[in-house]
Amino acid sequence: MSRYCLDTSAYSHFRRGHAPVVERIDGASWIGVPAIVVGELWLGFLQGRRSEINHRELAEFLGHPAVEELPVDGEIGKIYAEIVLQLRRRGTPVPANDIWIAATAARAGAAVLTYDSHFSAIERVGSVVLQA
Repeated sequence: MSRYCLDTSAYSHFRRGHAPVVERIDGASWIGVPAIVVGELWLGFLQGRRSEINHRELAEFLGHPAVEELPVDGEIGKIYAEIVLQLRRRGTPVPANDIWIAATAARAGAAVLTYDSHFSAIERVGSVVLQA
């Protein structure tokens, strides 16, 4: 059994029933959903026409016993800063929200489950990059 922290892209593909991510999530022992991902999802929900449906589906997902919503704390802030410094030294840009997601995954001891290949540049945490 695996432990994953979901990136927004993984949750979105899961909701659309994309088999590779559905199989990973269904087979996981634990799924973390960083607060940053919840914020990104809400941004999409509030801009779309299916806001209530999307919110209900997210609440149902977060209520599953294997799923945990992960807040940002001071330790995650420190990990975030360490990752940013490492990426700057290498000249490797990664979107700030994705660094927060990676820091949250590192704190949780989980790999990031994503469709965004730039997570592979973050050495501090493992990532499983799926293909769309």
